[in-house]
Amino acid sequence: MATTTLSKTPANPFVMPALKTVMLAWLVAGSLDIISAILLNGAITGSIRPLRLLQGVASGAFGKEALTGGIPMALAGLLFHYFFALVWVLVFFFGYPFIPFLQKHKIISGLLYGIFVWIIMNRVVVPLSRITPGPFRWDRALMNMAILMVMIGLPISLFIHKYYEGRSKTA
Repeated sequence: MATTTLSKTPANPFVMPALKTVMLAWLVAGSLDIISAILLNGAITGSIRPLRLLQGVASGAFGKEALTGGIPMALAGLLFHYFFALVWVLVFFFGYPFIPFLQKHKIISGLLYGIFVWIIMNRVVVPLSRITPGPFRWDRALMNMAILMVMIGLPISLFIHKYYEGRSKTA
């Protein structure tokens, strides 16, 4: 009696399932961004203080009290950070099939997406939060924008592009 086995391996082994793609893009982009923020903040202030930076993120929801909230507030800040990173991944992932520019220009669209993220975060999210913004400084704005371009926009674009490109090859 001959037996047949059905392979669960996709025709293209490089195709990632959607959930795996989203998770990888989320964790890579979110981690690159927070590490960059910690290092940049350390370079500007002269000391690397990740807990303080993460408490600053938490202050968006909890106000200035977050700055004295210790490790629990730093963990809340880290959760908020990764939540927003996930939102940006999902926006790109679900928008990708409908925006031909994203499909044709993975590098440029990733870099432009980082600028878009910076604009929304700094001109919409932060003003709606409980963070008291300091004075606007072009040097810091451009530096933060560059970080979001390379550490958020680019990895998200590359992961999502690879996913959809792989799907079109197996379809």
